Amino acid sequence: MTNKKLIAIDLDGTTLQSDGITISDYTKNIFQSVRKEGHQIVIATGRPYRMAIQIYNDLSLETPMINFNGAMTTIPGKNWEHAVSKHINRSLVFDLIKKQQAFKLDFLAAEFRRKFFINSFEHASPSLFGINNFEPYHQMRMEKLDDDPNAILLQTRFTDKLQLANHIDDYFSNQVNVSAWGGQNGILEVVPKGVSKASALKHLLKLNDQDTSDLIAFGDEHNDIEMLKLAGTGYAMKNASNILLAHADKQIAYSNDEDGVAKTLENLLL
Repeated sequence: MTNKKLIAIDLDGTTLQSDGITISDYTKNIFQSVRKEGHQIVIATGRPYRMAIQIYNDLSLETPMINFNGAMTTIPGKNWEHAVSKHINRSLVFDLIKKQQAFKLDFLAAEFRRKFFINSFEHASPSLFGINNFEPYHQMRMEKLDDDPNAILLQTRFTDKLQLANHIDDYFSNQVNVSAWGGQNGILEVVPKGVSKASALKHLLKLNDQDTSDLIAFGDEHNDIEMLKLAGTGYAMKNASNILLAHADKQIAYSNDEDGVAKTLENLLL
């Protein structure tokens, strides 16, 4: 294969094993071999920068990294002139707090590149934010929100979190994009309108002078829909949610715990 590919990999439920931490040596070796062939591997995740940078380093990547479902694109460790950081007006945080009961929210958190503020610790798991314990400085206070966040993280008790995502879109008159995390956790992520993993990947394709046919994408959940639709070939994992399958070109025969991304890339490119 002569065309060099841009390969977008989701993390949770896709590249990472189900513990949310482990990447096998086999996957690391395949990724390295794929990169030696001249292809680019790009992390495209809903995770904030602070919860993805260790994985980026473990994979020895030097490519851009996409965080907050497309709201931030950077090359870690570099002052990259094409970096993108998009933000939500912080007034929306306070609007959501006013609707906390109506939307059945356990908590909401304003997320930034290296910090976050959360309005309630009671029903929140610190591991969701990549820490062992909450500290007093994580408590959201009006005076702390002196910048606009990249994203807002919500946990809802709504049975149908996708329906709530649509309600929030409507409430804010389509000023934001709302996507759901995988699993039964009730987690929604709010980012600026027009922002998605796909919008960030379009930016990278343009910089590389590549077409969407040069893009391969791997995902497992609702927040991967636009990315898989954009890609020349969009792969859904064996463990992918049903809502994603309708938008994938192919479903691979292996799960995230079975090195599905690496096995597919080995077959395609090596």
